Amino acid sequence: MFFKRPQYIALGVVVVLTIVLLKLPSRAASNFKLAIRGMFLPMDGVSSSTGDLVTKASYGVLPRHLLVQKIEELEHKLQSEQVRIAQADEVLKENTRLRAQYAMPRQYFWNKQLARVIARDPANWWRTIRIDRGTRDGVLVDAPVFTIAGLVGRVSEVGYAQSQVLLVGDPGCRVAVKISETSEEGVIDPSSSSPLDDTLVELKYLSRNSKLIPGQQVVTSGQGPIFPAGIVVGLVADVRTAGYGLYKEARVSLAVKMNALEEVWVKMP
Repeated sequence: MFFKRPQYIALGVVVVLTIVLLKLPSRAASNFKLAIRGMFLPMDGVSSSTGDLVTKASYGVLPRHLLVQKIEELEHKLQSEQVRIAQADEVLKENTRLRAQYAMPRQYFWNKQLARVIARDPANWWRTIRIDRGTRDGVLVDAPVFTIAGLVGRVSEVGYAQSQVLLVGDPGCRVAVKISETSEEGVIDPSSSSPLDDTLVELKYLSRNSKLIPGQQVVTSGQGPIFPAGIVVGLVADVRTAGYGLYKEARVSLAVKMNALEEVWVKMP
């Protein structure tokens, strides 16, 4: 096989450059190498860009179930952070009161576990749900249940893999609460005026001198063994005088949409 003249010329140039490179001082040789490499930088850039495009394109062919799983993980993390922020806000308010009064115990964060709503009891559609957590997951009877929006209820029955939750407004799920703005305390009962409405409950046992106005926030007071302090219940909707003027009552619009629950948090020991 014989080389053509252009090939002889190219081979000769390579040989000459090699000899020159070997004869040059180390610093000059280094500069010469950088100059030669600079001639090929455009090609390197094209190669790098092509590699990036291939990498990005690979994301588009991931299985759909993996993408959905990743999205769900991020949503759960976001919900957890929102709950943590809401708790931190309540702790700040509590610390302010402690510094002023030296009377209230410190509020601590609690462990929680995410659960899915899997069923509703047809006999008590408005007031109970079933979740996919049970004794195998460490769930206990009377564990508070909530979402990032506010209080949902408490666990009333626990099975191995499922549990029943009584929602706020059920006669078996009374909640000690207080008004955030005034610290006045009362108890949440089912709404007697609209028993089939799962958006309203009644706030009872308020002093006749209570300074209630619509729009005030209602939160758990921490009184009693079940619900910790600071979980949002809802907002005061309206106020009325009851018992021939001896006390006041109010209707509270719940913060959580009970008929649209898909996932909830369960407070763990």
